[in-house]
Amino acid sequence: MLARRISRAIGLAASLCLFPAADAAAALVDPATKIKFDDSIGGLPLFGVGVRKKGPIKVYSVGMYSDAAAKAGMSSVSKSNKSGALSTLRDSLKSTTQTTFLLKMNFKVGAEKMAGAIADSVTPRASNKAAVETLKKLILDGVASKGAATPGTVLQFDCSDAGVKVSVDGNEVGTAPGLRQAFCDVYLDDKGVSPAFRNSCVENCCS
Repeated sequence: MLARRISRAIGLAASLCLFPAADAAAALVDPATKIKFDDSIGGLPLFGVGVRKKGPIKVYSVGMYSDAAAKAGMSSVSKSNKSGALSTLRDSLKSTTQTTFLLKMNFKVGAEKMAGAIADSVTPRASNKAAVETLKKLILDGVASKGAATPGTVLQFDCSDAGVKVSVDGNEVGTAPGLRQAFCDVYLDDKGVSPAFRNSCVENCCS
């Protein structure tokens, strides 16, 4: 009896080594920057990661977290149907409670330049230009408080019906109203700023 129990224990330990927990396996590393993103944040699962480049410069890596149901909805879409998968994702995010984008800096960028770059990407996708200016100021204030967006700095954008809440290194700065869809489209529409991120979402969420 004792020998049988020991044998079962050894078998269980071996299986855990060979087949790690699904949560651990869901964490992703951006291959371009080697920056790691946890498998979930605030109960929201990770969809994909990718690099934001400006010419040859790898400025930051972005990861997106959202509702588990939205991720499950993509599992029925084939990876070969990339446009259909991204369309399904964009539609499903409209009904989620929150979608979070984490930007992890890989290259030093000044506060004004960082705020301006993100605002310039949101502007053509938004009808409320005043809200875009609010978003720009929030990013500027948050980054300026530490001098610049240096490597390792984390900018968090929580997109919900209330708008886009901005946090820098875990410190909440404020919320810009009415920009949820516009901000999501910066990364998910056909002209999104990180093709690698879109590809990652399809590869990690579709069948």
